[in-house]
Amino acid sequence: MFEFLFKRPADKSDTPAGKSAQASPNPAPQPSQTSVLRAQQAEKVAALAGDEAAAVEFILQSDFSELRLAAAEHVHTAAQLEKVHAAMRNTDRRVAKLMQSRLDALRHHQAELARGQACIDQAQALLKDEKLSPNQVADLDRRWSVIAARELAEQFNAIRAQLAQRLEAQMTLQRSMIDSLGALRALGTSGLRAFELGERLEQMAQAQAAALAAPEHASLPRSLTNEFASEHARLTASLGALEQGQSAVIARETALAEWRATPPGAFNQEQLKKAWQQLPPAPAGEAADLQQRFEELLALLPAPVAAPGKPAREPRKNAPAQAPDQHFLDALDAMEAALQHGSLGSAAEMDKILKDSKGTRLTPALSDRLAHARAELKRLSDWARWGGNVSREELIKAVEQLGTQKLAMSELAKKVGSMRERWKALDTLSGAAPKSLWERFDAACSTAYAPAAAHFKHLADERHTNAAKAQALIAEAAQETAKLAEGESVDWKHMAATVQRMRLAWSHLGAIDRKEKKRLDHEFTDALNTLQAPLEQQRKNEVAEREAMIAQVAALDAHDRHALDTLRALQERWQEHARALPLERKSEQALWQKFRAACDAVFARRKESANAADAERRSHQEAKDAISARLELAAGEPDAAAHAARLLREAAAEWNAIGAVPRANEAKVEKRYHAAIAALQHHVDAAKRDASRAQASALRDKLRLCQELEAAVAAGSELAASCDWAARWSALPALDANHERTLKARFDAALAARGEGRAAFAALLEKNRAALLHEILRLEIAAGIDSGSEFARERLKLQVETLQSSLKSGQKPGNQAAQFLQLCAMPALVDDRTASRIEHLFTRIVRDDKSKDAK
Repeated sequence: MFEFLFKRPADKSDTPAGKSAQASPNPAPQPSQTSVLRAQQAEKVAALAGDEAAAVEFILQSDFSELRLAAAEHVHTAAQLEKVHAAMRNTDRRVAKLMQSRLDALRHHQAELARGQACIDQAQALLKDEKLSPNQVADLDRRWSVIAARELAEQFNAIRAQLAQRLEAQMTLQRSMIDSLGALRALGTSGLRAFELGERLEQMAQAQAAALAAPEHASLPRSLTNEFASEHARLTASLGALEQGQSAVIARETALAEWRATPPGAFNQEQLKKAWQQLPPAPAGEAADLQQRFEELLALLPAPVAAPGKPAREPRKNAPAQAPDQHFLDALDAMEAALQHGSLGSAAEMDKILKDSKGTRLTPALSDRLAHARAELKRLSDWARWGGNVSREELIKAVEQLGTQKLAMSELAKKVGSMRERWKALDTLSGAAPKSLWERFDAACSTAYAPAAAHFKHLADERHTNAAKAQALIAEAAQETAKLAEGESVDWKHMAATVQRMRLAWSHLGAIDRKEKKRLDHEFTDALNTLQAPLEQQRKNEVAEREAMIAQVAALDAHDRHALDTLRALQERWQEHARALPLERKSEQALWQKFRAACDAVFARRKESANAADAERRSHQEAKDAISARLELAAGEPDAAAHAARLLREAAAEWNAIGAVPRANEAKVEKRYHAAIAALQHHVDAAKRDASRAQASALRDKLRLCQELEAAVAAGSELAASCDWAARWSALPALDANHERTLKARFDAALAARGEGRAAFAALLEKNRAALLHEILRLEIAAGIDSGSEFARERLKLQVETLQSSLKSGQKPGNQAAQFLQLCAMPALVDDRTASRIEHLFTRIVRDDKSKDAK
């Protein structure tokens, strides 16, 4: 431990001999030259003024890193950045790092521009797409929001504004279509007259055509346009019936008004009832009100009363003419009033009443009135017949045009039926039609109805075919039931698929005649129930099996090491059952959700346990990191060596008491702990070495002080008395107890011998010279140190004696440190050669003891 005891600073130089004399091949410039060169290059940097080429040239030639860094601020293009980075990568890290960061920024900017251009291309493609959707624009906005490309912002914003205009136009068009559909639905209950409704429908059809021709018509929902078209077609088809109903209402209201304006005696109840029944039927919504008004009118008229038991007398053929009575006059007035109001039916009824009064003698004035009324009736009837024929011609044209209209077959049939009803109404109002017109109308109706007739015939054939298919399905179900009854092995999966297929096929059969539909449904239901009964029982068993598997999963111990294997086996078993017999979709989904929830619960419990274990391992890591941090902190303290052993013992005990850490961090934690221990041990060893050096130096100085004092006492010089030896001793550091006690005793004996006992002490010193040399030689032999050629004979003799003594006694040589301590305690005169041998011997003994301690 005293290896540096006798090491002198001048003994060994850190610099190899001759190294300082070697001249550098490139001598550095002198300080004055360096300052001038730095100033010149600084002026060049200041004069760059954004000249990138000059800046690159300066960087490649300059020897000063701070000036290169200043010049690098002027380099911005990619080519020059690459050039400077390649040149400075292994020369100037700061300039290379700056160039790399700018290159990365340029590459990132180029990438952002590429992404921005891709967004612009997508926006242009969307702008050209006919079916633009808000979701596409929203996705485009999300992509653009993370792109930093200011150069492309203006171009993108312009295209985005056009897209916004298109979306606004789409929204406006869709809103107008929804409003039009609402208005169209409201027309059905608006109560408009037929011609007004026709005008509104025509306007709305034009608006719909304009909407379908709009640039953004592709954005209209197909369901919306189809619903508008169907509603418009329905209202258009009901237009003829509405017109006929409104005409009937007008005719009945006109008749009621005429009858109310006629004097009460002109009609009786029977006549009005007959005339009312001949009028066209009114729509159901208004028929009750008109009938009530008619009943009120009838209540005001007298009923025809015949004498009881006496039938009315018939006028005799040759009876003399009678004067017209009041009843005749009232009928004539009613006929004139009806003609005035244009009510031909009422006028014709009144004319029949007047014709029945044949025995009435008329005055010239009444004859003129009756002739004038009948002439007017004939004229109006002719006009009505002519108008009826014109209307019939229009009906024929309308029927002939039905073939050119793309109407649904049901609507076409309704149209033809309504046309025939209108023809019958014209027969009532305008008289019978000519045979030629009727034949033309009937042929046109037959031709127009032919596609509908063929369609309905096709539907009837389809219904018969569907009935045959239904019967075949029933027969197949009965056949499967028979196979099941025979006791054959059942493929339940095939059975379930068969039942599902038959049920689906039955639902897709299509229309069947109503009289057969109920019977076939009943037969199929019975056959399917018979076939499905064992399947349902098997499914119940399967559900019970699935429930049992769910219970097994729920009962699993998540912490069991075999839990995952068991769970995996149950999952495979579940799949096998699902493939063997599929359940009803609803039941299958419900059971699968329960099974998956049970499996997820097992995984969740395992994950929770793993998380708890991970948390515990992380807490262990934190505790061990705290121990390492405490050791690292202690290693940096000046007095670490004083309590290092205690710290190491406590740290080792705590470390061993802490559990495992996360496996991924285990090596790092262990490495830090051992590094902290090594650092603390290093500080301890360094403190021990420093203490050893101090002790060795103090031992050397005190041994030399003792030798110097003994030499002065033996020589009797004035130095022995005049020097303050005690002060010099006290000025030296204290040694360990053994060396301090031994050398202090020797020093005190020398001090005491400066007076009367000097001669005896000098004689003792001289006497011990030979013993000292003998001990030195013995220690040199034990330490393996060469004693010199002059001591070769004595060394050999002593070696032989030592060997013989050890062989006789069987004892090993003593401790060299203890023997050296005895040597230090022996006062004797020494010369320079002996002092050198003692120092050399002490150096070897101390080094050997240090090596043993290290081992």
